[in-house]
Amino acid sequence: MLKQLRSWKIQLVAFLVAAIAVVALPGLVQPSRAATTIDFVTPQWVAQHSRDGNLRILDVRANPLDYINSHIPGAVNIAENTFRGPNGRLPVQFWEQQKIESLFQEAGVNRNSHVVIYSDGNNILGSTQVAYLLERSSHPGRVSVLDGGFKAYKDAGLPTTKEFPQYDRGNFSLQDNSGIRVSLDQVRSIVRDRSARVTFIDPRPPALFAGEEDVFIRNGHIPGAKNIPWPTFTIGEDNFHQLKALDEIRALLARRQVGRNDEIIVTCSTGREASLQYVVLKHVLGYSNVRLYEGSWTEYSAQPDLPVATGRDPNV
Repeated sequence: MLKQLRSWKIQLVAFLVAAIAVVALPGLVQPSRAATTIDFVTPQWVAQHSRDGNLRILDVRANPLDYINSHIPGAVNIAENTFRGPNGRLPVQFWEQQKIESLFQEAGVNRNSHVVIYSDGNNILGSTQVAYLLERSSHPGRVSVLDGGFKAYKDAGLPTTKEFPQYDRGNFSLQDNSGIRVSLDQVRSIVRDRSARVTFIDPRPPALFAGEEDVFIRNGHIPGAKNIPWPTFTIGEDNFHQLKALDEIRALLARRQVGRNDEIIVTCSTGREASLQYVVLKHVLGYSNVRLYEGSWTEYSAQPDLPVATGRDPNV
């Protein structure tokens, strides 16, 4: 009887310890989501996989008539600018989390969806912005940007349609991933700390970077930032949606002394331009420590206590 009592006490203690562990470590019962992966896929890949059950193709062109006139079969139009607006302090900032979650659900995105994103014209930045936003939302599925955009898809003679897809509302759920971005306070701390070893990359046009255009409250750039205009990552005028050969991009970064292990913050005007280089540096080239400053120059220029540098980058 005594042995049974001791055994019962041991089992009770073990149960209580396990219960306390579960309460103290909620990750044991609610494991964190897998990291979002972002890549670029060819038009041929999209055409071959357009009927895959878990594939959701997002056409993020801003003009709905472009979509209505012609789009990739199965694609849902959700304009890139749908995801941003005023936040009571700044224009063109990402909406609050519940609204973003609802927008992706309305577009039919599920928790396990492989999301392919494309745009056209000069709006490759819209594609990478939405890809970044899915990572920001901790989407556990694969995210792909159509390399070459809709132009490359059409030039390849692949099928297009005017028909609208029929689909159910998605079960996409958002979990904020704050680790991939920096706040104004973090930027302020870095700028004031002269010993901070951080590389700011600013992909805006050289004249805007230099402060030669009167656009913002104050014009110029973050002191010490490297101006690497975003089109330099693409083949240029022939198709801004198509990336250069990766060896060419690596050579460009080497010339600008941007290292794989550097702490990198990409900043632009509103966070949109920065998304292309963020995605390429982190997800395509595997740079280990890259974050994006969403407020970018729109926010920074409105802070009178922060320093502003002017003049062109002599290395551009």
